[in-house]
Amino acid sequence: MHQFKSHLWSLKSIASSYLTLRRNHHQHDLNNVRLMASQLKTRSVVRFSGPDTIKFLQGLLSNDVRRFDESPGEKTLNPAMPNMPVITVPPMYAALLTPQGRFLYDLFLYMPTKPEEKLNKTRSGRGSNDGELELLADVDTQVLDEVVQTFKRYRLRAKVDIENIAQDFSCWQCYGINYSHESSAAEELDTASIGWGAGIDKSTMSASQGNDIRWQWFKDPRLDCLGYRGIFPSSSEPPLVEADKETDEKNYLLWRLEKGVAEGSTEIPKGEAIPLEYNLEGLNAISFDKGCYVGQELIARTHHRGVIRKRLLPLKFLDDKGKEAEQKVAPGSEILDASSGKKIGTVTTSLGCRGLGLLRLADALKKSSLLTILGQEDLKVEAVKPDWWPPEWF
Repeated sequence: MHQFKSHLWSLKSIASSYLTLRRNHHQHDLNNVRLMASQLKTRSVVRFSGPDTIKFLQGLLSNDVRRFDESPGEKTLNPAMPNMPVITVPPMYAALLTPQGRFLYDLFLYMPTKPEEKLNKTRSGRGSNDGELELLADVDTQVLDEVVQTFKRYRLRAKVDIENIAQDFSCWQCYGINYSHESSAAEELDTASIGWGAGIDKSTMSASQGNDIRWQWFKDPRLDCLGYRGIFPSSSEPPLVEADKETDEKNYLLWRLEKGVAEGSTEIPKGEAIPLEYNLEGLNAISFDKGCYVGQELIARTHHRGVIRKRLLPLKFLDDKGKEAEQKVAPGSEILDASSGKKIGTVTTSLGCRGLGLLRLADALKKSSLLTILGQEDLKVEAVKPDWWPPEWF
């Protein structure tokens, strides 16, 4: 096994990547930048704990939370250290919707890894050493208090505690490599971050987990190309991240814009957005088999009808010569097809010469379409079809 720690996270590599990014920032091209990490200050951590945690969240969220309560099998129970078995469960992406099926909040759910974790008394699910089930969620910081209060309103008599623990824990994202393609660096980080399996050496395992086996990197549950995500104690740097060498969170935003992925209640308008138009099913946020949850009826009806005319797309803003041009494009700006004069959608998020827009597919992806911004007609817009989209979306 290569000495991945020095290969991935040397000071020179991170510093060089960051300087390259800043030097070429006007091009907004991150595809050639090596691995980076950003603390996500736009995300905060909430803890759900108590015997009714799974049942409570299962009736609210769009994904099948029962996965966290399944009996561990051979694939999830692996030796991390001699005589110290651990159970690792991949994180889950999910959404809380309004009763009318509109988007409210997105959540990344994690089950903290604990050594010598045991089955619960019924032997049908997980139980920690102290008998209390615990899930952590990273949520949009701007609506943190609102998220906590909303879940508490739904709690009624359920035996579940909901706590804001944002002061103690931070969210991080590791990105900058196209993980959908073969890469020795990606494979090494994959082995390290998930961290389990025969043949892994102690130095690899220690580097990926830090001193506390509970905190580690996980594959982003949405798309491989988004990299790795994790929750870590705020008192220390995550494993594999050298002190003070992380990059600005705007670089992670730019990475997502290029992939066509929105995140949070600002980029996915709270109380307005239809989840399927924002591609949440393609981001593994929705289970169509789990049964009832808040807002499920509209989601199921739209899905089974099979016609989604508008979707969120990556945008490039271009000058009159067809080159990427940094412009201030306000969210909510209307996009026109200049050839027909029709409004075909709106900009939802922008940063420099990149953005996201909710557009009618039939107009946005036509080769003959010439897209502009209403009131900024000298600025051209190119809508891009993401590589990860399934063919049935067209």
